[in-house]
Amino acid sequence: MQLLQNLIQSISGQLLPTACIICKQFQAANVCNSCLQRLYHDSLLNYECCYQCATPLQSAELSSGRCNSCDRQTPAFDQTVCLDRYDGTLQEALHQLKYQKRHSFAHGLSDVWNTLLASTIDDQSIDYLVPVPLSQKKLLTRGFNQSWELARRIQCGKHIQKLAFTLKRFHDIEQQAGKNFSARQQDIHGMFYIDAKDVPLLKGKSVVVFDDVMTTGATLNEIARTLKMIGVTWVGNWVLLRTTKLMP
Repeated sequence: MQLLQNLIQSISGQLLPTACIICKQFQAANVCNSCLQRLYHDSLLNYECCYQCATPLQSAELSSGRCNSCDRQTPAFDQTVCLDRYDGTLQEALHQLKYQKRHSFAHGLSDVWNTLLASTIDDQSIDYLVPVPLSQKKLLTRGFNQSWELARRIQCGKHIQKLAFTLKRFHDIEQQAGKNFSARQQDIHGMFYIDAKDVPLLKGKSVVVFDDVMTTGATLNEIARTLKMIGVTWVGNWVLLRTTKLMP
């Protein structure tokens, strides 16, 4: 079935017109040059951000390259790379993918990542890439994991192995929107685990975790903690969109 879907999408891409996922204007590419240029100049890429959590730095934090929040409470992850702000140009396109199940938007969003960001990331020391998993309940309801749909399409070093099902989630939790870092952290403690057969594979390795949105960082922090508990030596995050006004 997946092979048939991919074939239909490929043929459609060749024979039918498409539209820019941002401005909706019909043209050949998933994202038009005008929108790419605007995103390049307005995105989070143009800000000096904390190397650990990717929030824009205040002037007093620039010299260290690390925000005060990470200084006060060091996250379990070692680095975060983000493309843009959550309230920026790509928010609606991501919502179309997640909530309207428009899979073509995964192609457009990954195209933006590959065009603007992929070549700037030093990934030589990374061994594996894993997506943030959904609970089984949410996966059955949505029908796909948006983080994996993006992760499997982004460009990275050929030495990096993408593992779709290595990182797993026990169950769903109540809605986290509006909660601060401490509340979210408490909610998701012990939520993730590694498939037993992959534990020896990851031990002593460097792993990057891909997520569509990073808000407080609690989910990615718990994932990094889980990975390091089984012997992963370095954990980084690659994130499409970042909430930059963190809740207190």
